[in-house]
Amino acid sequence: MLFAEKRKEVLETARRMEKYGLVRMSGGNVSLRIGETVLVTPSAMPYDTMDIDDIVAVDLQGNILEGNRRPTSDLKAILYILNHMPEVNAVIHTHQPKAVALSLVADRLPIISTTMVDEVKGEVPVAPFTISSDEGMGIKTVEYAEKALCVILKNHGIMAYGKDLEQALCAAVYLEESCAVYLDALATGKEIAVLSREQAEAEDVPRGNYGQQ
Repeated sequence: MLFAEKRKEVLETARRMEKYGLVRMSGGNVSLRIGETVLVTPSAMPYDTMDIDDIVAVDLQGNILEGNRRPTSDLKAILYILNHMPEVNAVIHTHQPKAVALSLVADRLPIISTTMVDEVKGEVPVAPFTISSDEGMGIKTVEYAEKALCVILKNHGIMAYGKDLEQALCAAVYLEESCAVYLDALATGKEIAVLSREQAEAEDVPRGNYGQQ
């Protein structure tokens, strides 16, 4: 089996994605680039029934290298992102409800918290609607990508990405939290205090005292 340990990481990330309320049942997908190979979750399989044997290995052109399942129907979009964003190794697509709700009423999520600077890495744009299972999801993600590690897809969901699965998942989780906070603040009808560029830049400076290394 190709990349057995990495397959475990993909499956665990998919299950954590559901645990954190970013998807339900078989919604969304997870993918990981390893050199010229991409591991992707299969199409329309609930994550609690999935095993590492169900993870599909494809090349960067979408040819199946190993696996008995059909890969995610969003494969073309994922490969478009990976082929146009060489710094990205992991892509997570979700239908997380707070981000979708925000996409209905706003064109972007401004930087409203230190968490957005630390984990999401910036304000998040909302890309125009594209249908499911279409390369357009990837095209719009690349087109609208800014400093942040995710793009919200209007009326649909999000694409989160990063150097590895942990970074992409953290971006998705904290984007959802930030959207919830922003929507709660919007509901008050009062002016929302967003971080200034100077405040965001100050927060982004490494201080060397967070984490275990």
